[in-house]
Amino acid sequence: MAKSIGTHLLNGVRGGLIGTAEVVPGISGGTVALITGVYETLIGSAGHVVSGVRLLAADLVRGRGLARAREEFGRADWGTILALLVGMALTVLVAARLLAPLVEHNPQESYALFFGLVLASLWVPYSASGRHWRIGDYLIALAVAAAAFFLTGLPPSEVEPNPLIVMGAASVAICALVLPGVSGSFFLLTFGLYTTTMDAINNRDLGYIATFAAGAIIGLALFVKLLQWLLDRFHHLTLVVMTGLLAGSLRALWPWQDEGRGLLAPQDNLVLCAVLALVGAALVIGIILVEYRLTARGGQPSGPASPSVRSGDSDEVLH
Repeated sequence: MAKSIGTHLLNGVRGGLIGTAEVVPGISGGTVALITGVYETLIGSAGHVVSGVRLLAADLVRGRGLARAREEFGRADWGTILALLVGMALTVLVAARLLAPLVEHNPQESYALFFGLVLASLWVPYSASGRHWRIGDYLIALAVAAAAFFLTGLPPSEVEPNPLIVMGAASVAICALVLPGVSGSFFLLTFGLYTTTMDAINNRDLGYIATFAAGAIIGLALFVKLLQWLLDRFHHLTLVVMTGLLAGSLRALWPWQDEGRGLLAPQDNLVLCAVLALVGAALVIGIILVEYRLTARGGQPSGPASPSVRSGDSDEVLH
């Protein structure tokens, strides 16, 4: 029982880290999920939930029993998912009030820390691909990195918070929860909705939050099954692409940028930024080492270092 409680608490902490990342522009919740070893479990379980909802709706319309939906729901790792969700919900509320203003007022120092964190995290998808990289893998990752570099350099915009725009932005931003290297908050900045969304969370604007949540659910439902299928059928290639996304996303975290996101040469606070980048990298390396040690002690691969999807069975939950 003590081990079970400790596992749930650890997953709650992991969820808290993911939730914190979702609030901070430039860093992806999917990246943190990958680093902390729950990424594939998260994707697999989310895929089963989406399938269960689809089967439930279809069976209710046709007047069938609920056995198929119940079986699909049962294949999700609910213990892990619920602990992650609780940790995420709590930290999103706290981070929106405390961390987001800190990043806004100290962007250079904050981005330096996150730059080191994401740079070190490149090792996670690179090592988790399951086999040695070939020249084609490096070329694919380079092409994806170039695309991510371009997209993260798009200047921010200001739009009116129309409900349809909010739902559309949420459906895109939520992809960051399941796609390492893509920052949901960065998308919101690009759409001009970051401040509006943070204010809505802080002020408990239930109407805006409900609209945003609806868009997020739609986006997640459409995207998570695709990603689950890709991880199942093309595990190595998918992680190659994720590595490229992470590498390209480093552009968004370069500490020296102008207001239009143009890159500048290192200027002031060079030593401090370098130290903070090293601290960020050390945090990730520490998390990876702890995860590997826990995996080795448990005797089976449960972290990010080994592929755990069996080819040909797209409904297998990843652990």
